[in-house]
Amino acid sequence: MWLKSKKIAFSKSLSLLKLKKMNFNKFKIILWSLGILMVVFVGFFLYQMTQSQNINSMMTILMLILGLILGGVIAFLASNKMKAEPSVITESSHTIAESMRKVFKVVSAEGHFSEIYNYEETTKLFKFIPSTKKALVIIQAKVLVGYDFEKFKWEVDEVNKKVKLLNFPAPEILSTETDYKYYNIEEQFFNLFSKDDLAKIQQNGKQQVIEAAKKSHLPEVAAEQMRTLLTELLAGKNFFLENAAVISESKNQISYHAIVPERDNMN
Repeated sequence: MWLKSKKIAFSKSLSLLKLKKMNFNKFKIILWSLGILMVVFVGFFLYQMTQSQNINSMMTILMLILGLILGGVIAFLASNKMKAEPSVITESSHTIAESMRKVFKVVSAEGHFSEIYNYEETTKLFKFIPSTKKALVIIQAKVLVGYDFEKFKWEVDEVNKKVKLLNFPAPEILSTETDYKYYNIEEQFFNLFSKDDLAKIQQNGKQQVIEAAKKSHLPEVAAEQMRTLLTELLAGKNFFLENAAVISESKNQISYHAIVPERDNMN
């Protein structure tokens, strides 16, 4: 079925290409026809000019026609040249790896958030003229919540096939990926948005997303997923997780100090 749908899509694309080619050929035929008619028209005027006694008036009309034709050709070529020449983009990038280390962090929950952030700042020019700048920002973010296994502490009972959790850390936000789209930006000549303003908007918007993630069900989902994961892993080795309730209790103590620098996209 998938292959059949692929063939149908390919045949549709091929039909569209053929249709575009036919339209382009028709356009070429129309241009050639107009060119031939123009040549015949100019030849007719030349013949009338030789037969007419008022040569000056015929010459004036002919020069006007030739000027219009020449102007149209120049305009057509100039527009095609402007459309055909692509913009020149120069990019350079230098990546430096500052540090690397081994970690054992497991993502157990993922959340997607859309935040509408309204920024407004009013200043006074000469201490009495108010000047306001506004920005409406749509923030779309993906938040990953999980656990750092390096903070786990447990006790293994080989005889009774049991594992007891001595210390189970709170879930952490392991990463955030945010995308900023600016709408309805209003600024005045003496109160424009600066780079610091944009950085502050992004920072405040990110904080709003973090607070929304904290109040959501992400910590609970992460805790239950980790509890299921550990229980099934130990069951595969014929071990029993003794105090699994501490995992569910960790959802109320979600941590933010381990947030890694997020990837920000600004449009």
